[in-house]
Amino acid sequence: MLKQLLTLILLCLAFLTKAQQNIPRDTSFTLHGTLLKEKKYRPYITIAKPTIVHPVLSKLDVVYDRVGDRQLLMDVFYPKKRLGNTSPGVILIHGGGWQSGDKSQMHAIAKTLAGYGYVAFSVEYRLSLEAKYPQAVYDLKAAIRWMRANAKQFNLDTGKIASLGTSAGGQLATLLGVTNRNKSFEGVQRGNSQFSSSIQAVVNIDGTLAFRHPESVEGKAASNWLNGTYEENPKNWEDAAPLNHVTKESGPILFLNSSIPRFHAGRDDMIKKLNIYGIYSEVHEFPDTPHPFWFFNPWFQPMMDYTISFLNKIFKQ
Repeated sequence: MLKQLLTLILLCLAFLTKAQQNIPRDTSFTLHGTLLKEKKYRPYITIAKPTIVHPVLSKLDVVYDRVGDRQLLMDVFYPKKRLGNTSPGVILIHGGGWQSGDKSQMHAIAKTLAGYGYVAFSVEYRLSLEAKYPQAVYDLKAAIRWMRANAKQFNLDTGKIASLGTSAGGQLATLLGVTNRNKSFEGVQRGNSQFSSSIQAVVNIDGTLAFRHPESVEGKAASNWLNGTYEENPKNWEDAAPLNHVTKESGPILFLNSSIPRFHAGRDDMIKKLNIYGIYSEVHEFPDTPHPFWFFNPWFQPMMDYTISFLNKIFKQ
């Protein structure tokens, strides 16, 4: 009987592993490749390491949801010692043009946040080769519901959760923060439906806010994700733009930007909308920076200082 049970378990594991291996992947956006590319123009840059001011624990490849046989995973970093009754949380969303990149690219940010007393969840989501918009949004909202459902495990304050994203992840993080209580963005409830997916603050790191805008230069990557060009699928292009969803339910936003205007298209217009509702926002733009500045010194620590200061202002004061 025991032998049969073990055989069944091994078969199930093999089936799940095969399902994960069959996922179409684009590996063009990597940290090493980005370093080599950017060093041609700024030879002084180095890959940033996390700044850990207090000991950090981690749990990697935690299953937060399933879509059919497909597991969706996250990596969790959290303070080793309790620095208060509960800790605010941050869901971290990597970039890569909605087509490439992976959750490990957010580990330096995650470990730094955890060292400052935050619970950081670096999340995998389905990319455009596997699933088109809005499936990634549904994945991320499912992750937030999972975070709340498992809050006790990580000493998480369920009323204080921020979204932080880089590039394409910045667009997604902001879309999460402006669609609170908007049922049309929840998708089919796959689990933990009794929990909220609302976000209380947003950190947008060089993420576009409008796909069709005088400042926007979105092309093939956006078309791949949005299931067609603007002419072919205008609804998705407009629907995926955070700028189009600002309401009184939106969370306060920190904009951290490179010196390349196209990557913060719609930012000023969004701030005007936020101001109408009295919603707090900050902007910090780093001069003479490449788009993926968040990976590198000398910008990583100033970026994290602004992030920690903003989150502390929203959640700890």
